Amino acid sequence: MFNPSRLEFARKRRGLTKKELASKIGLTPRSISMFENNESPPADDTIRKLSLALAFPQSFFSGDDIEVLRQKTVSFRSMSRMSASKRDAALSSGAIAFMFNRWIEQHFTLPEPNLIEVEKGENPEAAAMILRQHWGVGELPIRNVIHLLEAKGIRVFSLSENTLEVDAYSLWEDGTPFIFLNTIKSAERSKFDAAHELGHLILHKHGAPVGQDAEREADQFASAFLMPRSSVLASTSSAHLATLSTLIKLKKKWGVSLAALSYRMHKIGLLSDWHYRTLCIEISQKGYNKNEPEGIEREHSKIWEMVFSSLREDGITKEHIARELDIHTMEIESLVFGLLLMNVIHGSNNPSHKKPNNPSYLHVVK
Repeated sequence: MFNPSRLEFARKRRGLTKKELASKIGLTPRSISMFENNESPPADDTIRKLSLALAFPQSFFSGDDIEVLRQKTVSFRSMSRMSASKRDAALSSGAIAFMFNRWIEQHFTLPEPNLIEVEKGENPEAAAMILRQHWGVGELPIRNVIHLLEAKGIRVFSLSENTLEVDAYSLWEDGTPFIFLNTIKSAERSKFDAAHELGHLILHKHGAPVGQDAEREADQFASAFLMPRSSVLASTSSAHLATLSTLIKLKKKWGVSLAALSYRMHKIGLLSDWHYRTLCIEISQKGYNKNEPEGIEREHSKIWEMVFSSLREDGITKEHIARELDIHTMEIESLVFGLLLMNVIHGSNNPSHKKPNNPSYLHVVK
């Protein structure tokens, strides 16, 4: 049986209007509306055309309803810069991530969520330090935020939208926290985005501020989480002598951008207003706000590396998974390949890529 809601889902996943889809298959927008409103089911030949135009298998259109993410449950970074089609495509990608995650959890036991509950209105900096203590990382620099998040039960996916218009976003789904990262941004910005979304998961799990207030709080959380106050103070005792060259050396310690480090130093009183403005101007003039100097290595997923390494040894490919989920393989690729080293997916003779043996991190369900 044709499921009209799945046609609407597929159309939005591809960022198409009814008029644009109709043009692709030689029909009228009214015909697409009739299909989606269940007024008249499409003929088999039309379903075939829809399948080709939308890059979804024909079997996809006869499945059960898909639970679509609601905009109000998602912390999009900047709604003002995002078109409706980009928003809908990103939300649809999240819904496919839920399907893929459920499949993975049927075959593997992933880490359980290990986050903290904070009071409504908790100070973001205090919440960041409480979480650091809860996770036992003290005030040490966090070398790989993605690895840490995954180890604490947060599912991290990459965004398929190849545009800066769609920032990272996060949400809770059935008690599991999810973060989606834009992997075309600089490694430093992507790392900060991960910490920013962690802030949303901690601070705004039960609602509270929305809009710019929520974004400011998440930024404050991320800044404190990545650059603990006492750690920054101890490492920058001669901040009055801080120059751009010294900041470039210092930023490597925490793996953040020049802009993030200078902002943090200003907020905790190490830089005067004048000194901070001067550095910001210099950063902008040199183009460092777009092209980070001496950039850090991009973080990759450990969970997905282990999952695909294990599946590959068992002869299970992404094509197998895609067929079971009635989706195209590119949907799986878009969710995890931005977080993976490509030779892990396509196979490698490197012994370090053999099936991992880390029972505390991931278990195969037999």
